[in-house]
Amino acid sequence: MDLKPKIREIMDFPKKGINFKDITTLLKDGQAFRASIKSMAELIRDRKPDLIVGPEARGFIVGAPLAYELGIGFVPARKSGKLPYKTIHAKYQLEYGNDVLEMHIDAINPGQKVIIVDDLLATGGTIFSTIELVKQLKGDILALAFLIELTYLNGREHLKEYDIYSVIRY
Repeated sequence: MDLKPKIREIMDFPKKGINFKDITTLLKDGQAFRASIKSMAELIRDRKPDLIVGPEARGFIVGAPLAYELGIGFVPARKSGKLPYKTIHAKYQLEYGNDVLEMHIDAINPGQKVIIVDDLLATGGTIFSTIELVKQLKGDILALAFLIELTYLNGREHLKEYDIYSVIRY
């Protein structure tokens, strides 16, 4: 299934000059959503991960069903103050400021094989902090996987030490 037509593009959001890729139009199409998750699963299945880690919030949307499809666990990387147990944290930059992601201190056991998943690879900001969290817990990062990759922003160039998989490329 060609998934690109299922993505709505919104000009000048969240600020002028940004062409936002809106996945809500893909998500509401059950067949397209299912095809996108199955496509991601096929890209990474042979890596045999123990866990999928996804950053809040859209990493949950693709990461949790991907973990389900693969029959493995899902670990959320949440924004500060959202997790009830002891946490580790990592800061990251946004176009308009800074934020913090956290993970429970027992979310990943040392040596567990992890694939970090998010909806979109742009410049890599959120992914860098998620990588930092996994490293703090001594997880083994097998790869990074994305529903969408904005190749013109060269996020992949900043993540050269990792195998990167993406389903849709712009």
